[in-house]
Amino acid sequence: MKLRSLLFVPADRPERVQQAAECGADAVILDLEDAVAIEHKAAGRRQVAAALRQGPRPVPFLVRVNALTSPFLDEDLKALADTGPDGIVLPKAEGAACVIELVQRMQSFGLSCPLLPIATETPAAIFRLGEYATVATHLLGLTWGAEDLPAAIGAESARDEDQRLTAPFEMVRSLALFAAHAAAVAAIETVFPAFRDVEALAAYARRAVRDGFTGMLAIHPLQIPVINTAFAPSTELIERARRIVAAFAAHPGAGVLQVDGRMVDAPHLRQAQRVLLASEPQAESRAPARRL
Repeated sequence: MKLRSLLFVPADRPERVQQAAECGADAVILDLEDAVAIEHKAAGRRQVAAALRQGPRPVPFLVRVNALTSPFLDEDLKALADTGPDGIVLPKAEGAACVIELVQRMQSFGLSCPLLPIATETPAAIFRLGEYATVATHLLGLTWGAEDLPAAIGAESARDEDQRLTAPFEMVRSLALFAAHAAAVAAIETVFPAFRDVEALAAYARRAVRDGFTGMLAIHPLQIPVINTAFAPSTELIERARRIVAAFAAHPGAGVLQVDGRMVDAPHLRQAQRVLLASEPQAESRAPARRL
């Protein structure tokens, strides 16, 4: 499953689901948690179930359920029984134990699909990021959040007036990035709140690509083309990746080769394989992600 862009849609706004599915996002996240007021959660569950049962999906549909500690989670899972979501987004995750608990609770409702934990929304979660590698077979990827955590520690904001992350949250972002790669799953950048500031969003998404994220969350359809462009490898990068892969295919026993006048070795090969995987058309992306 290719996950350059994942667009949140409030579960109780069914008129937005089709729009979200057609805006170019690689996946849609139907949100039963923060985007839905308590009095609308029952209606949201019905709308999500209806959307999931409507037949072939143009893109994968994930569902963000309520947290493990929430009294609403079992009702969420019950509503999803027999609907076949493509993935479950787990908010306020705190390491491997949370993943195992959710998998077990899902199984009790006949649900089986990969998970995308939001892995940094509580202070305790930061100290458990390294655990996700032990439950990687259950994961679709790993993402992080910069909204709940500031509130949990009494910070005024995670960002300064220019929308740049402040030092504590830059650290959290980096740890989440390395945790995803340690688990060999997709590393998904968090949302950029100022969705109408296209120039700033483009810079933020390019930075995410530079740093090693493989995709990004979105909160508005306007963000999708910008994110997809940022995460699409350039023609020059793709061609170089092909040359590296071809060189190692021609010399399978080689540890180090020269390509374009530069020395390349196993890490360069792995990166080239990632570039080629990212360049594959979305139509081919419903197959399980390869581990490199």
